[in-house]
Amino acid sequence: MLTAPLLTTLSLAAGGLAQSISTIQTEGLVQNGSRWDTRLRVDNGTYGPEIEEVHYFYDQWPIGIAVASDGRIFTTYTRGTDQYTLGVVVNETAEEPYPSAALNLGPDELNTTWHGIAFGSGNASAFISVQAVYVTSKTSTRPETLWVLDTGRPTVYNAQMDPSMPYAQPGGPKLVAISLANDTIYQTFTFPSTVHYPDSYLNDLRFDLRANVSGTSGAGIAYLVDSSNEGRPGFIMVDLGTGESWRRLSEDPSVLRGGEDVPSYQGHPFYFRQKGSAIGWQQEGLDGIQLTPDGKTVYYSPLSTNYLYSIPSANLREKDTNPLAELQAHANVSNHGQRGGNANGFEGDSNGLIYQLMPEHNAIYYYDQNDGQTHAFVRDPRILWNDGASVGADGYIYMNINQLPYQPDWNDGVDLRVYPGAILRCKLPNNGTKITSLYA
Repeated sequence: MLTAPLLTTLSLAAGGLAQSISTIQTEGLVQNGSRWDTRLRVDNGTYGPEIEEVHYFYDQWPIGIAVASDGRIFTTYTRGTDQYTLGVVVNETAEEPYPSAALNLGPDELNTTWHGIAFGSGNASAFISVQAVYVTSKTSTRPETLWVLDTGRPTVYNAQMDPSMPYAQPGGPKLVAISLANDTIYQTFTFPSTVHYPDSYLNDLRFDLRANVSGTSGAGIAYLVDSSNEGRPGFIMVDLGTGESWRRLSEDPSVLRGGEDVPSYQGHPFYFRQKGSAIGWQQEGLDGIQLTPDGKTVYYSPLSTNYLYSIPSANLREKDTNPLAELQAHANVSNHGQRGGNANGFEGDSNGLIYQLMPEHNAIYYYDQNDGQTHAFVRDPRILWNDGASVGADGYIYMNINQLPYQPDWNDGVDLRVYPGAILRCKLPNNGTKITSLYA
């Protein structure tokens, strides 16, 4: 277990570094020096609060992250050949399967075929390929819970090591609740094929556990992101009392991928180069999601566009028993304009700020509902694709760094990443902390 007080005293033993993390300087990797012997102003690559290095990944590259109130950090790894897909940090440089190795399917159990068509496993009792995790605080009816979002769609490789993603089959894609009081699964939700399509891809999740939320059974609701590279993205909602699920905003323009989008990472234009396929563009649609502290608004955006959108959460909760539900949802989408780049994932704090991970800029921006503008928060050259973020009860925002644009599946099979990956953190502004108002 990695407790919160320990995080500030971790030693950089790996790689021969003996400095305490708290003494590391964060001015940036580019500074005025021998190369910049100039009277001109130079961008040193940094702004915002001090970045602290919390953890280093030397085995698997992380995707999702969630921080519990006791300081434990949970991480996810989307599956191809990784040995496990859900882990917990155990020390500065190691993680282990969570809640057990047995509940993480082995690499040879991840997929199957039917008449020559590849499908992910339909196992509803073990984890296949976990994309995202989220921690909700203890309530009067629920323990502090780690919510686990399993896509059911691992990456598989043929004899030439060309990657592909099999379709999902019912049972594999699931939402799982794990009690952090005893590290056991206490609830699992799967989806009918009319809600989660074979080409759906569960990407992120947020929760409102209040009993008085309209349109629910009173046991809470989950808002899930379907980012579907195949082109049918949208939101999936789950009533946590009845298990009923439904879709909203499917293929609305606000959830679709940007056409022929070419972002830049570390000053290089990026095209999607997957081994065995023609050069193209990032295909992912709806990605980031964040619920406001009052639960009234959901902010979101696709990965490959520069626009921020929102919708009243009541529109997403409206079920198909209302024949106008989908029409009304599409009509109530708000466009908050451009934010200055692509955004990978979102987080939020008790002050209502909507944090957006900006991999093109090695940065995190935030949207302030009070002035309707996107603002700079933190930037650092070590933020090489912040793929997930989690606000802890300690008032820090934690982020996974995984160098995703340099992975082999995006670079003609060549792995350009350099270990270690990392978990970084920095202090939130204005005493911001984890949102707990939705778990009363």
